[in-house]
Amino acid sequence: MGAQSHQPLKTILFCWQHDLRAHAQRLMYIGMAVLKKVAVADITLGMYIHEICGSWMDHPFWKSGFTLESQTDLYSLQSSAVTEVWIDTAKGLDLPENVVSEESAAVAQRADALLQSAMLEPVTPVPPVAMLDEIKRALDLCERSRAAVMTMFTEVRMGKAIDIDTADGLVDEMAQSILRHPSALISLVRLKNADEYTYMHSVAVCALMIALARQLGLPEKHVSQAGLAGLLHDIGKMSIADDILNKPGRLTDEEFAKVRLHPVYGAKILLTNQPAVSALAYDVCLHHHEKYDGKGYPKKIAGEQISVFARMAAVCDVYDAITSDRPYKKGWGPAESLQRMAQWDGHFDPKIFQAFVRTVGIYPVGSLVRLSSGRLGVVIEQNQATLLKPKVKVFFSTKSKVPIEQVVINLAHAQCQETIIARENAEEWGFPNLDDLWRD
Repeated sequence: MGAQSHQPLKTILFCWQHDLRAHAQRLMYIGMAVLKKVAVADITLGMYIHEICGSWMDHPFWKSGFTLESQTDLYSLQSSAVTEVWIDTAKGLDLPENVVSEESAAVAQRADALLQSAMLEPVTPVPPVAMLDEIKRALDLCERSRAAVMTMFTEVRMGKAIDIDTADGLVDEMAQSILRHPSALISLVRLKNADEYTYMHSVAVCALMIALARQLGLPEKHVSQAGLAGLLHDIGKMSIADDILNKPGRLTDEEFAKVRLHPVYGAKILLTNQPAVSALAYDVCLHHHEKYDGKGYPKKIAGEQISVFARMAAVCDVYDAITSDRPYKKGWGPAESLQRMAQWDGHFDPKIFQAFVRTVGIYPVGSLVRLSSGRLGVVIEQNQATLLKPKVKVFFSTKSKVPIEQVVINLAHAQCQETIIARENAEEWGFPNLDDLWRD
């Protein structure tokens, strides 16, 4: 099957404390839930909000899974940039019969069709350097980038100018790493501690912007400019107090309103910076929270009124945000995040979103997947010829409910009969250190 034996099962395999009874109860609840995707305008008190559709920066709520009981909460939701939510009618009020909604199966099917349509265009050429070889270099680059961005942003907070030479140097190093192997760096920058999110998020969006620009076939000059724009897109957060940015609970309406002003704060910083930052970086900083349907902020512009680079940044920013752990919420898995993003009507330019899927893969590195054999595995590398058949390291049997010997399977191998049949949630399975597998 194109399989290759790897080292024996490690004792660190997730410090495995797997509670099968709790997992079965979670799956039972999911099967009982009656989920409907509805417009925010149709929400009423008494409904159970299962999940809010959109980036966590779009709304002031620090958690999903609550009954909407407060008129204040209803107003906050309706006043936010959120346009749709999932309700669970088994735990709260249902919609009136005359109100249109979508059920989960139809939404998931439509989202999968959008993801798979990304394969209609060619993907990035085969990298010249092996994934594991580039990971070693990318680890050092991540650490140096984190320290440099922390210093740069701290100086901006103190009123100093942005160190453009340092920023350009980081962008150039990341561009070279992504040229050698795009999956190495963009997979590593997803892994960050909640307390360093503000800095590493900027590094991650820089790397994603570079990789996406290359996928779109942009000239190399524009690739570098896209990377710099990604690095500086959240510079406006330096005008917001850390106790608001890192608040572990729900933001007040006043705090949330201030956070939503960070694109305006950032544009002002870039406009007054000496030496001057490019107009492209200014545009991305100001408009990376705009939505394709015109319901974003701060300008509420739509479609091609939003520049290509700002539309790119909108996708990169959200993907890294929702895959990252925050003080108030654990990040979603990479494949799960893409599938959810594909469900959010009107958020992204469809063509740019599909190019992003080709950049990271339908099942990005680090995704937990279930194979047709019943084994669970983590995606360790993309196959450039087909996004549906990455390389997977299997480690657990869902049939016997025990860890198994770790083996790498190339699903694109001609003799391999296995396929991916589902995305899985690592937290629900009790695998806290899943990312340790693909980096080894």
